[in-house]
Amino acid sequence: MTPSPTPVAPIARFAVACVTALLVTGAQASDAHHTAVSAESVRWGAAPPSLPPGAQAAALLGAPGKEGPFVLRLKFPAGFVVPPHRHSKDEMVTVLSGRFSITSGEKVDRAAIKPVTAGSFFHLPAGMPHYAIAETETIVQINGNGPFDVVYVDPKDDPRKQ
Repeated sequence: MTPSPTPVAPIARFAVACVTALLVTGAQASDAHHTAVSAESVRWGAAPPSLPPGAQAAALLGAPGKEGPFVLRLKFPAGFVVPPHRHSKDEMVTVLSGRFSITSGEKVDRAAIKPVTAGSFFHLPAGMPHYAIAETETIVQINGNGPFDVVYVDPKDDPRKQ
């Protein structure tokens, strides 16, 4: 018994589909670019009005108030406190320098804080009330997806309303 020949048309269609997919993927990859921000080129400015006065900010990628990924650095002076608040999206914070604490809760409890140093990381799930304290001048980096919001537990703490 002789084997029946393999149909050429389905194999050819499959090959054309694979080649097309590779070409489209390659074209999309060539449109992408990377972002590189050297330490010397970070430009500090006023922090967003959702933070108490005295903080500085530098957006490295994207814009926290807009849809999509963002990377934001914040510089806090020693003793800076961000009152209890929450966000509607997850927040990822890396401490780059200084001594910093993020503690969960709806009221600031200085006995509960556990400051960490550079290299430490916090993940704060959406909706979790928390507050932050910088013991020394501190720089943190926040990574997330926008739009990113800050909703204070006590509306009287919101600097946008003062």
